[in-house]
Amino acid sequence: MKLLNVAVAFAFAAMVLIGSSEAQLQMNFYAKSCPNAEKIISDHIQKHIHNGPSLAAPLIRMHFHDCFVRGCDGSVLINSTSGNAEKDSAPNLTLRGFGFVERIKTLLEAECPKTVSCADIIALTARDAVVATGGPSWRVPTGRRDGRISNTTEALNNIPPPTSNFTTLQRLFANQGLSLKDLVLLSGAHTIGVSHCSSMSTRLYNFSTTVKQDPSLDSEYAANLKANKCKSLNDNTTILEMDPGSSKSFDLSYYRLVLKRRGLFQSDSALTTNSATLKVINDLVNGSEKKFYKAFAKSMEKMGRVKVKTGSNGVIRTRCSVAGS
Repeated sequence: MKLLNVAVAFAFAAMVLIGSSEAQLQMNFYAKSCPNAEKIISDHIQKHIHNGPSLAAPLIRMHFHDCFVRGCDGSVLINSTSGNAEKDSAPNLTLRGFGFVERIKTLLEAECPKTVSCADIIALTARDAVVATGGPSWRVPTGRRDGRISNTTEALNNIPPPTSNFTTLQRLFANQGLSLKDLVLLSGAHTIGVSHCSSMSTRLYNFSTTVKQDPSLDSEYAANLKANKCKSLNDNTTILEMDPGSSKSFDLSYYRLVLKRRGLFQSDSALTTNSATLKVINDLVNGSEKKFYKAFAKSMEKMGRVKVKTGSNGVIRTRCSVAGS
C-alpha cells in the first residue's frame, strides 16, 4: 500500500511539473521585463518582409525544425566549429533566415539585455512573417528558455525527411505529442515557399530497385517536372514551388494538389495513405479557408509548446548563434 502511495505521489508530482512548465508559457510574458519586445519583432518583419516575402516559409520551417529537436529551445540557431550542430544536419542545410533572427536578437539585446530568448524570437518571428504575407495568425504564448546543446545526429533522427512514409511521419509526430490531425495541418505550411529538386528527384528517377518513378506521383506532373525542372537525378540547385501557382498564398491549394497526387514530396503523398489523415484533408478541402486558418493556428500553438524549457530550466543566450553566450 505504501509503495502504491509513493507511486501515486510521484505521478502527481510529475503532472504538477508538466502543468507548471506549460503554465509558465503565457501571453505577453515580457509585458514587464521588456514591454516593447513583441512590437520590435513585428516592426522589423513589417519593415523587411516586403523586400523578401519568400522568407516567411523558411522562418516557419525553422520553428518546426527547432521544436522537433530537444523541444522549442532555439538550438537550431547554434553554430558549431566542428560541424556537429543541428544546422549542419542534412534536414537543415537548406534552412535560411538565421541572420534575420540574429538581427532581431541584436535589437532586443539593445532594448532589454539578457531578457528575450532566442526560442521565443523564432516562435514569434514565424507567426509574424506568415501574418505579414497575408496568412493566418495564431497565439504565441512566450516564456521559453534557450538550450545550449545542438547535435546534428538528433536533428537527423527527429526531423521528418521529405522521403518519409506514413509510418515514419506518425512516429516522429507522436514523439512530440502531436496527433495525426496536427500532422495534416502542419503539413499545410507547404502551401507557401519553395524547395529544391534534391528533395524529391528520387521520386522521378530512382524510386526503388524495381520502379524508377514513384507510382503515387501523378504521371503528367512528373513528366512536366522532368522536362522543365528536375532534368536529372543530380540536380541539387533548381528551385521548385511546393504549391505551384499558389506558393505565395496561404490557402487550401496545397491540399487540393495532394488529392490530385501532385504533392511534391513523398511525405505529402503519404498523407493520403491513411484513412484518418485522408479524411482530415477532405474535410479541409470541403470547408472554408477561415476554418483551415483556425485549425492551423491551433496546431501551431500546440507545436510551439513542445518540450519547452521554462523558468530555471534553460538560459537566455545573448547571441542566438553562440551556445555559451
